[in-house]
Amino acid sequence: MTREEIAKVLKPIADGLFGKQRRPSYEKPHYEIRGLNDMLRDLTAIAPDDWWPYAFSRDPVNGKLTDGQRVQLMYKSVQCGYAYADKIADEYGTDDPVQIAKKMGMVVTYPEFPERTDRVLFAEFKPANQIRIYMDAVNKAKDLLRDRTTAEILTDNLDVSKLLLSHELFHYIEEKYKDTIFTRTEKIRLWELGPLHNDSVLLADSEAAAMAFAQRLNHLSYFPYVLDVFMVYGYSMEEASGLYEEMMTLLGRGYEKGDKT
Repeated sequence: MTREEIAKVLKPIADGLFGKQRRPSYEKPHYEIRGLNDMLRDLTAIAPDDWWPYAFSRDPVNGKLTDGQRVQLMYKSVQCGYAYADKIADEYGTDDPVQIAKKMGMVVTYPEFPERTDRVLFAEFKPANQIRIYMDAVNKAKDLLRDRTTAEILTDNLDVSKLLLSHELFHYIEEKYKDTIFTRTEKIRLWELGPLHNDSVLLADSEAAAMAFAQRLNHLSYFPYVLDVFMVYGYSMEEASGLYEEMMTLLGRGYEKGDKT
């Protein structure tokens, strides 16, 4: 991907950490560039269940839910992710996502860039058993981790490639256990007309559970939504700063606003 292509993609970054979340279209504002470590300190202090406003802000059916429902669904999704991480680690005798993927028969590849260049994508699961980890993003993250303070905040347990792999493994597990797993059995009714109705699973449930699954397998003390800002920072410090502000606003956390528009 050329520098010009990357610049085009970042107007604005439309996806979250793992390429499943779309940000609303808008006229791109300009943000004050913030220090990465300051942002990471704030974000790593946020408890898993407290991420619900951000998690559900990405869901297409968010407007159908009350805050009470969002809080409850976030809790259940996080617990689902933890439970399946323990289940899979016990079943395969390891919590190493590389070994789990191998034992599951997954085909894991590590191309430098995705084939499409119209969005930033860090990793993806392709049914039935393919996972792609895009090394351009991984290498940018590794460069940021050369800073000793950054590495200390995110801890020695962070292996970006394994974290991405863990997240995508959960989406395969959802397919495997689709008849019983919470993220597939929990649905919201979009509309009802007499005997007719339309029920839908929630994207936010799936993504939150995948984050929890990845957190547990990788023994992280913080919830991996933190990596949204961290990995975007490798592409655009300004976009990462704007995403941080969005997160902190949604989560009701105090901070010094840096929007310069």
